[in-house]
Amino acid sequence: MTKRSLQFIFLTFILSWSLAVGFKLLGGKWNTSFALVIATVYMFCPLFSVLILEKVFYHNQIRDTCGINFKFNIWFIVGWLLPLFISFSSIPVAKLFPNIEISYSMEGFIERIKDSLSNQEIQKLKQQIELSPSSFIFFGIIQSLVAGVTINAVVAFGEEIGWRGFLYNELKQKFNFWQVSIITGFIWGLWHLPLILQGLNYPKYPILGSVWMIIFCILYLPIFNFVRTKANSVIATSVLHGTINATYGFSILFLKGGNELLVGVLGVSGFVVLAIINIILLLLPKEFLES
Repeated sequence: MTKRSLQFIFLTFILSWSLAVGFKLLGGKWNTSFALVIATVYMFCPLFSVLILEKVFYHNQIRDTCGINFKFNIWFIVGWLLPLFISFSSIPVAKLFPNIEISYSMEGFIERIKDSLSNQEIQKLKQQIELSPSSFIFFGIIQSLVAGVTINAVVAFGEEIGWRGFLYNELKQKFNFWQVSIITGFIWGLWHLPLILQGLNYPKYPILGSVWMIIFCILYLPIFNFVRTKANSVIATSVLHGTINATYGFSILFLKGGNELLVGVLGVSGFVVLAIINIILLLLPKEFLES
């Protein structure tokens, strides 16, 4: 790796992990408003690292070194819609596992999220679903796509400028497309470790969930890097990232049974879909993949 890439990784981990450890030592609890603030600041730590390195030490323009490009092309649309496709595609895969059923009443979905909502919010959600399931799904998709390209993308930019901006630019000087994807995926997954251990994404399986997050990041990285390369912009990957976060719920919406290690985009069913997409990318000409 280049000296600059190692500096970025080291600084980002120091800032992020110190924040997460401090939150834990102060008695912070997950699924609280304060935890949401901490998680948001955590996502901006890669941006802070880039600003420190490029502005304080190297005096470079981050627009050039991090791929900040607002010039629109079709790959912005691909990055925006693909997460929704992946979420819904993971549902039939999950159905292949034992003791997992399709539930159009969405009772399994409500059961999974009940710990993060108040009783009043749960009752309101049930009423909305019972009143008009199709409207609930339709407007949910619209809201998720809007969030993915707006507020979620802004927050995701804090990560993207580091992982798919600065680090991507450094690693591609030394490694090919797949090597960059595997290296970045592993580092990005490991970076999530303090949050996963405290209950993010895999609250019932924090230790095994930490391994699952690394697998998830490695499998999703070729898609990230493909969109980054074709769009020539971290703005496009910010939209991709933001929409992943916004549409995750659709991958568990109609499922009853199983657990977070099996179902959803972050479970084995999602891994299968991501692996299939990676195989498709692997079959593409190298020239198309890397230019």
